[in-house]
Amino acid sequence: MYIFISYIKFLLRSTNQHGVHSPFVYSLVTKCLYDHEKYPSYQKIKKHRKSLMKDKRSIRVNDFGAGSRVFKSDERKISEIAKNVGITPKRARLLNRLVNYLNVKNALELGTSVGLGSAAMAADNKVKVFTIEGCPETSKIAAEKFREFGLNNIELKVGKFMEVLEDKGQWTEDTEKNSKFQIPNSKSVSFNPKQPTTDNSQPTTTHYDLIYIDGNHRKEATLSYFELLLSNVHNDSVMIFDDIHWSQEMEEAWETIKEHPAVKVTIDTFFWGFVFFRREQEKEHFVIRV
Repeated sequence: MYIFISYIKFLLRSTNQHGVHSPFVYSLVTKCLYDHEKYPSYQKIKKHRKSLMKDKRSIRVNDFGAGSRVFKSDERKISEIAKNVGITPKRARLLNRLVNYLNVKNALELGTSVGLGSAAMAADNKVKVFTIEGCPETSKIAAEKFREFGLNNIELKVGKFMEVLEDKGQWTEDTEKNSKFQIPNSKSVSFNPKQPTTDNSQPTTTHYDLIYIDGNHRKEATLSYFELLLSNVHNDSVMIFDDIHWSQEMEEAWETIKEHPAVKVTIDTFFWGFVFFRREQEKEHFVIRV
């Protein structure tokens, strides 16, 4: 009921491209969010999803987040996870387009699940996707499917989000092995007081063009990820928060993020919240139907 009421409020406040006066956002909406062309990558994403939907194996899921509104047990079929928890086909195509449109080379995902979002970002895009999953059993399935479909530009790590994120050394080391995906430090904008290390004795902070947060749907956790990852963004980065209207506390987290001084542009599409850090723009918030 809460989500239903939130959606009605969203519809009353939302607009399309005709209500957007920012050239950057107008271009993003018309050329990416509203792009209806059918790309070859969509077939790869579809086949990956179909493989998961046909998988009737059961696994025991260790859920570190806010829990599931669908499942009553930790024992779940892979096909049911893909159907009820994974990113929808429409959002998968949008995520794939977004990576291409923004020329994303280095992406971070929190919440791999069975890998639908990771695959969407990676399919036919020149991007290196780093993804973190807390559940060992779920991550095994994701890794299996990545290998099956030749998605070699995805690197999966297993562990609690904060523990993996705070161990920045391992991520930097792995990124340096894929130097063609490395984001130049000169492009970085460090909003975190902890500046990236520039001497040769310690690793520098990895900067991501896109950070997709689809995991723990709690206010405190969401804000913790946001604050921690501010040191990993640059001027043209985008953060995407999933299910910003999941609950009252998630809506509160979204409002807090919007007011942060480092945030310049936000787009509320109801299911996703986009955050941009473009210093050259005035602070603006948009509510767009997608």
